[in-house]
Amino acid sequence: MMAIKTPNPTDKHVGARIRMRRLMLGMSQTALAQGLDLTFQQIQKYEKGVNRVGASRLHQIAHILRVPVEFFFEGAPGIPGAKANASDAPLLAHVSEFLATPDGLTLVAGFMKVRSAKLRRSIVELVSYLAQSQDK
Repeated sequence: MMAIKTPNPTDKHVGARIRMRRLMLGMSQTALAQGLDLTFQQIQKYEKGVNRVGASRLHQIAHILRVPVEFFFEGAPGIPGAKANASDAPLLAHVSEFLATPDGLTLVAGFMKVRSAKLRRSIVELVSYLAQSQDK
């Protein structure tokens, strides 16, 4: 009987960061795959952390997505020198997962376009209120 292998947390994190950056650029999995001479299914596996991304491939991905290689490891679990505290890891993972979704990217991009600090604060208060009203 073959055991099902679960993705390594670092591989999942790197994959989520690839997905987040790809979505930030409005790039499809197919377009990224073509730039790497791969199939889009391989990109899906990288993004889910099912397949580990090798060093040279990660370097190619960083070039195509126009970020330094270090970008993919920011906030990664168990990385010495990472800026997060151990107690922050679950929250950071949750935030990274949200930012890797189209809704997360759209929300952040729109929020960043709001120039008024007062209006931005009002948006935060509105979202907090809406979240609390769901708990009732």
